[in-house]
Amino acid sequence: MIEIRRILCPTDLSDVAARAFDQALALARVQGAEVELAHVHEMRLPGPAGPATYPPWAILDPELRGRLQSALAAVAAPASELGVVVRIAVYEGRVVHEIVERARSWPADLVVMGTHGRSGFERWVLGSVTDKALHCMPCPVLVVPPAPAGADVGADPGTPPFRRILCAIDFSPASLRALRYAVKLQQAGVELTVLHVVEWQFEDEPGARLAGFDVPEFRRYLDEDARERLDRTLRDELGARPAVRAQVAGGRSWREVLRAAQEGRADLVVMGVRGRGPVDLALFGSTTQHVVRGAACPVLVVHGE
Repeated sequence: MIEIRRILCPTDLSDVAARAFDQALALARVQGAEVELAHVHEMRLPGPAGPATYPPWAILDPELRGRLQSALAAVAAPASELGVVVRIAVYEGRVVHEIVERARSWPADLVVMGTHGRSGFERWVLGSVTDKALHCMPCPVLVVPPAPAGADVGADPGTPPFRRILCAIDFSPASLRALRYAVKLQQAGVELTVLHVVEWQFEDEPGARLAGFDVPEFRRYLDEDARERLDRTLRDELGARPAVRAQVAGGRSWREVLRAAQEGRADLVVMGVRGRGPVDLALFGSTTQHVVRGAACPVLVVHGE
C-alpha cells in the first residue's frame, strides 16, 4: 500500500527551492504528512562525507548554524496556518550523500526538490545535486522546476496541488508503480491521463523507406495493439475507476510526453524509472531526464522496487 507520511524537502534557500517547499506543503496538507525542511552545509573537501573526517576549521560554526536555522524557520512559517507539521534540520557534509542518507534513515516516503539551485548554468546539467539524487534516492522524487516567467515564485500551498496529472507508462513494473502513485495523488475532480508512447523514429528521418514493407499499416497495427494493451492494463490496475483517460501516441517518448503535458496543461507528470543498475543509469537521460529538464510542471520520478 502506498503511503505518503514523511516528505523530505532539501533546500538551498533559493527561489526554486521555495517553490518546491510550497509544493511539499500542499502535498502534506492533502496527504496528512509531515515535512522536514533540510539544508546541507556542504564541505568541499576530499575524503568520505561526515563531520568526523573534517578538520575543526571546516566544521559549521554555531553562529552560522543559528543563522541557517533562523532562515529555515522563516521559510517554514506558513506551515502553521495550514496545519502541517514541519521540522527544520541543518546537516553538514556532501549534499547528495546527506540528502540520500536522511531519506533512508528517516525514512522519507517522498523527496521534493527543485531542478537547480542558485546557478543558472546548473539548469543545463539538471543541477548536480538533483541529477545525482534522482539516480540513488530510495523513494520517489518530485522535481519542481522554476516558476514560469511572470508567475509567482511558488505555488499557493493552500490550494489543491494538482488538477491535471499525466502519467506516462511503458508497461514495465516501475511504470505501473508510477501509475499507482498517480492514482494516490488523484483527488475528486482531478483529471488523470495515462499515456503510452509507441517508439517511432521515422519522423526523425523523413527520407527513410523500407523496401517491400508497408510502414503505415505496421504503424496502425502497433497503435491498435498499444491501445488494447493500455485499456487492459488500466482495467487490471484500476478497475472501474472513473476520470482516467487513456492516450496513445507515436514518436520519441520524451518528446511525446512533453507535448502531451503542454497540450493537456498538466500540473504534474508521473514517470517510472526501471532500476539503478549501470545500464539503467546510462539510459536514464534518454527519457526521464529529457522530461525533467523540459517540463514546465513538476515531475514525479518513481523507481522500480
